[in-house]
Amino acid sequence: MLGNIHQAFLGIWHHKLRSFLTMLGIIIGIAAIITIVSTIKGTNDQIKENLIGSGNNVVVVSLHQGDYQMDLSEGQNLADVSVITEETRQRLEELDGVVAVALFRQRQWNAQVYYRGTEYNGYTYGIDEHYFPVYGYHLCYGRDFQPEDRDENRKVAVLDAQAVSSIFPGENAVGKTLEIKGEPFTVIGVVERSSKFRPVIESMQDYYMYADDSSGSVFLTEQGWEIAFGYDEPQNAAVKAESTDAMTTAGKSVADHLSAKQIRNSKENNLSYKSEDLLQQAEQLQTMSDSTNKLLIWIAAISLLVGGIGVMNIMLVSVSERTHEIGLKKALGAKRRRILGQFLTEASVLTSLGGLLGILGGIGLAKLLSKAMDTPTAISVPAIIVAAAFSIMIGLIFGLLPATKAARMNPIDALRRD
Repeated sequence: MLGNIHQAFLGIWHHKLRSFLTMLGIIIGIAAIITIVSTIKGTNDQIKENLIGSGNNVVVVSLHQGDYQMDLSEGQNLADVSVITEETRQRLEELDGVVAVALFRQRQWNAQVYYRGTEYNGYTYGIDEHYFPVYGYHLCYGRDFQPEDRDENRKVAVLDAQAVSSIFPGENAVGKTLEIKGEPFTVIGVVERSSKFRPVIESMQDYYMYADDSSGSVFLTEQGWEIAFGYDEPQNAAVKAESTDAMTTAGKSVADHLSAKQIRNSKENNLSYKSEDLLQQAEQLQTMSDSTNKLLIWIAAISLLVGGIGVMNIMLVSVSERTHEIGLKKALGAKRRRILGQFLTEASVLTSLGGLLGILGGIGLAKLLSKAMDTPTAISVPAIIVAAAFSIMIGLIFGLLPATKAARMNPIDALRRD
């Protein structure tokens, strides 16, 4: 076997250009597949990471009517849904898989937020003291909400960096006054998510670009919210799970508890609390990404087929060129299996070398695309192993016909040829 491998390398070295051109189809096919698989894996990892909040493991539980989340900006009568108390919130934190729970209310449309007559169309939130820690916000400048802001019902607001850029471009937001539902609110601070809590994709809508959150968020205390928007509006719950895998279970546990304890006549009103199944959403997006990219893999695989045909063709040429050598070996007693093994080894070495160059080229191309196009990539070790095995298999399959032809050659006829 080692002798056959040595002979194969000598043959490749003596016909360097021919061997390289023969391997080119294998190199291109393997490189294309490695690049596509790396891009798919990187994209899928990013989808999952971004959709679940880049590591904060927070899932939102909100009030639904049937299968649809309720838009509370329309002022529905929700007398059968009670406000979540602090005692209930603490009980929620005792459920399995739950680390922390924050309560909040939100508006995007019909919030009536103005600055100097210009309306702001981003999100407006009424939050408790647990919201910023759960989501990983940190203070940029100014100050955060203090207990006295809540105790004294102060009309104050905190903005995130995007909202500052949208409402106060080039200005210091602290000290400025916003008009919210006709009430003046003073901006006291600016916050931003910590780097590890800064997702690119926060929801299915963000992925499809149907929703635009570029305007940022305005935060009020829950007391400030009640001043602007009224009392007794049901809250949403932001549930921080102990791990990514526990998000679905933790969210469902909180949703079931709230549905059982906070809603009266739930069947009559078709009301319930439901949690976002972000992991399922991530899997759906990954499946959509995979289905598209699998087509590209099949297209790249065609070049492997072409490369295999090229290997078979060059091996047939090699058999014709070495007819006298084959005849001499058989005349000296070489068995069919020895001749077969020699040419199969040569074909496998040729395609394996092409596969190795293709793997290196694919890794390099994936990293180059990642930098040039800002495309996420993640090198897949299983894909590399499969590619290496596949390149050897191509040599065995497409080298079988030439090797069989050489092994079946009549030594007398072979020696007669010039």
